[in-house]
Amino acid sequence: MFDAIFFDFYGTLVTGDRHAVEQTCACVVKDLALPMSASELATAWGHGFFDAIEHANGDTFSTLFDLEVNTLLQTLGERANGVDATKYAKMLKSYWQQPQLAPHVHETLSVIDVPVCVVSNADTEDVLHAIDFHGIDIQNVVTSEDTRSYKPHSAIFEHALKKMNVRPERVLHVGDSLHSDVGGAHQLGITACWIDRTDRIMDIGKVDNVPIPHKISCIKELGDILSAPC
Repeated sequence: MFDAIFFDFYGTLVTGDRHAVEQTCACVVKDLALPMSASELATAWGHGFFDAIEHANGDTFSTLFDLEVNTLLQTLGERANGVDATKYAKMLKSYWQQPQLAPHVHETLSVIDVPVCVVSNADTEDVLHAIDFHGIDIQNVVTSEDTRSYKPHSAIFEHALKKMNVRPERVLHVGDSLHSDVGGAHQLGITACWIDRTDRIMDIGKVDNVPIPHKISCIKELGDILSAPC
């Protein structure tokens, strides 16, 4: 059915960042004696972070690490005075580089007989480190840092299509974000497969009326889609 498979990375091939974000936020709350819970800070920070990503494409691009630092300071507002936000961004970086592998990833990738490419809203060093850490058999990687764009912006998908030399209608993109993955793929004519992760903190952006051609809850279910008749 497809000439290539694109995979989102965090929340798709590896577990999502909920635990890492809330653990980091718990440290911020404790260090600054904030009058809120770690979960409340994570939600507030997340809104600012995802809004920043929407506007960090092309000439306004910033790395994920820098966006984390800047949006945490913005979220803290007056309480940010004297705060070393890089300390907390480095806590998250440890997650980006050594996330927990999602179930059934190796066995699923081993039976895919078309080229595979990771397409990730992440800093290149972190994704490559995580792939190597888990020994994931994927040679093609396209990141937001490579393309100076974040999904759902078209530039990151277009870069992956060019890298893999495939037409949009011949690609399946698998990801856990309705906004970034499903919505981003749809606007280029790429078939999307939404992996419905119940542990996402949030999914910022427009997600209404986005067609979902395929929906799975575990990566191993991808085999049924790939083996279906054309």
